[in-house]
Amino acid sequence: MDLPVDLVGTEGGLVAMAGVLVVLALVDSTSFGTLLVPVWLLLAPGRVRSGRVLAYLGTVAVAYLLIGVAVLLGAGVVLARFGDVLESRPVLLAQLVLGVGLLALSFRFDGKRSARRAEAAGGRPGRLARWRGRALGLDPGSSSVLPLMGLALGAVTLEAATMLPYLAAIGLLTASDLATPVTVGILALYCVVMVLPALLLLGGRLVAARWIDPLLHRLERWLSKNAAEMTGWVLGVVGVLLALDAVGRLGWT
Repeated sequence: MDLPVDLVGTEGGLVAMAGVLVVLALVDSTSFGTLLVPVWLLLAPGRVRSGRVLAYLGTVAVAYLLIGVAVLLGAGVVLARFGDVLESRPVLLAQLVLGVGLLALSFRFDGKRSARRAEAAGGRPGRLARWRGRALGLDPGSSSVLPLMGLALGAVTLEAATMLPYLAAIGLLTASDLATPVTVGILALYCVVMVLPALLLLGGRLVAARWIDPLLHRLERWLSKNAAEMTGWVLGVVGVLLALDAVGRLGWT
C-alpha cells in the first residue's frame, strides 16, 4: 500500500497516515493471537494471573515488532539487489500461482465445520485446558514462563502468513521516507495499539469481573466460532491481492 510522496510529505498526509495505521492496528488486534488467546487466558479458573497475561502480550508485541523491523530493513536491500529478478516473468507467474493457491486454500476454512467439532468435544477441558494451566502456572511445578512465551511465539508464527494489515502498515511506513528510527518508533506504537484491546479487557477483568466476565464468555464463543472463517477470509484477500498484482505487472489487464 503506497501513498503519494507529496501527500506523505504534508502535515495532513502524515495525520491521514497515522489514522490509517491506527485502523490497521485495531484490525490486527482482533486476531487469534492478540485477542482470542488473551481472552482464553483471562477466563482461566481462579484469580487473574495478570503478570502472565502481560508477559504473553509483551511477547506477542515484541515478536511482531522484530518481524516488522526485519521486513523494513530488508525491503530496501532486497529491492536494490533483486528488483529486476522480482519483476521477471517467472517470479510473477509464481506469485500468481501462490495467490490462486491461497484463494483456493481459503475455502478449506469452514467455520461451520469447526463449530461442529467444538460441539462434538462436548466442552471437555482436554489438551487446551492443560496447556492453559501450564502457561498460567496453575499446575504444580509449572512456575516457568517459557510455556507462556512458547504459546505467544506459536500464535505469532501461525499468523505470520496472514499479517495483511501489518504488512500494509509496513508498506505505508516504507513509502513515507521517514527516518529509520522514527519508522521503528511508529511501528512500536502500532504494536502497542494492537494489544491495547486485550489490555483493556485485562483491566476490566481486574476491576469489574462481575460485569466483564459475561462479555468475555460471549467474545470467546464468537471468536471461537468464527476464527476459522476469519482466517479463510484473510487468506482469500491475500490471495486475490497477490494474484491481481501479478496479473497487472504481467500486463494481462
